[in-house]
Amino acid sequence: MSTADLAVQPEREAAPGGARPGAGLSPWQLAWRRLRTDRLAIASVVVILVIVAAAIAAPAFAALTQHGPDQQFTTAGLTAQGLPRPPGARFWFGTDDLGRDLLVRVVYGARISLLAGVVASVLAVAFGTVVGMFAGYFGGPTDSVLSRSMDVVLSLPFLLFAIALVAIVGPGLWVSVLVIAFFSWASVGRVTRGQTLSIREKEYIEAARSLGAGSLRVIFIDILPNVIAPVIVYTTLLIPASIAFMATLSFLGIGIVPPTPDWGNMISESLQYYKVAWWFVLFPGLALLITTLAFNLLGDAVRDALDPSTERIFAQR
Repeated sequence: MSTADLAVQPEREAAPGGARPGAGLSPWQLAWRRLRTDRLAIASVVVILVIVAAAIAAPAFAALTQHGPDQQFTTAGLTAQGLPRPPGARFWFGTDDLGRDLLVRVVYGARISLLAGVVASVLAVAFGTVVGMFAGYFGGPTDSVLSRSMDVVLSLPFLLFAIALVAIVGPGLWVSVLVIAFFSWASVGRVTRGQTLSIREKEYIEAARSLGAGSLRVIFIDILPNVIAPVIVYTTLLIPASIAFMATLSFLGIGIVPPTPDWGNMISESLQYYKVAWWFVLFPGLALLITTLAFNLLGDAVRDALDPSTERIFAQR
């Protein structure tokens, strides 16, 4: 959708004095006004900020509890049978199979998940947006080559490619981030290509060309601002998908290398203990669920805020 298309439909009832609510506001101001009145969006933002704050404060958690993320408490952290200890006064989330503090590891795992999710999404969106705009604007052979490249990427099996790549270069954070970004950019490219195809013949684009504007200036100055809305929506929805992909890779043993805390490898380690240590699988799984759910709900709210066909902009007023 273009920026001009973000304007909301006229209200059915006029405000006092005959003026429509929101008259004179820009499309972005209207979208922001809609977003900030969405209680679910506000709750999602609060949850995300809490998770981000906890991830930033992970070293403070370790210092407060005096438990390092990889520190093993073979006596205090394990029962006489060698099993993880349940949540208690010393270990709030209990311990894992090696007697490590699960709370500290879950908080440190948030750093990995958020870093991987955000960085992979930004890389994918940036690259996909540029490729999509180039394909849509230039058309012809350029569009054919770039579009077929997107089709090839979308046809590749994600897990098989990830396993093959890790077998060659070895597992690690940045390998996982690049793999996730590689498999995500083509979807963004398709979205921006379609938007660019509908924009490139607009009158203001023709006017810019007639005034001697170069192709790069038209793409990044005139077209980019008009495709940024769906790109923002896609980014907010891509972050939780990237976090889930990161956890999947770690769960399969091809993501983060232990003992580095990661929600995926913590869930994997807990599978043989879930019958006797429910907390071991519960807290990493709950952290992953809450984080991805909050980002998905925020993405849905952003999409609704930028959707001109939705008529609830002032429904709660």
